[in-house]
Amino acid sequence: MRILYVDMDGVIVDFIQSAKNSPDYERYINELDKIPDIFLNAPPMKQAIKSVNRIIDSRKYDVYIASTAPWGNIESLSHKRIWIEKYFGDKLKKRLILTHRKDFLIGDFLIDDRTANGAGEFKGELIHFGSNKFPDWNSVLKYLSIK
Repeated sequence: MRILYVDMDGVIVDFIQSAKNSPDYERYINELDKIPDIFLNAPPMKQAIKSVNRIIDSRKYDVYIASTAPWGNIESLSHKRIWIEKYFGDKLKKRLILTHRKDFLIGDFLIDDRTANGAGEFKGELIHFGSNKFPDWNSVLKYLSIK
């Protein structure tokens, strides 16, 4: 089975909308990832939950979440885990990897909206979410042959 990693922020979590929804948005305008509870209360990206569930249910991929947690927001580590459990239940239990070095991950695919934190140097194939080739979840599912 092929290994597939999925980033959180900007891929399955609508980080920007969460920041804009926060009463602390203006205070942290230059450091959005330091907003208290930004990850805990974040809404999912459009079609993300349904799409990741379809990938998991296809049994074609061994799915993990690979995300970076901001060093200046210590609560974000546990909040990301709570978020995954809230939206995926046991389907992704013990499948959350928090790292600033995604290039250290061993696998076939990484779905990420950025090339930062080692995503651009990932040894497998980077599916650059939000790019011209992969503008949305429908294009990703089609590429992965998920019906």
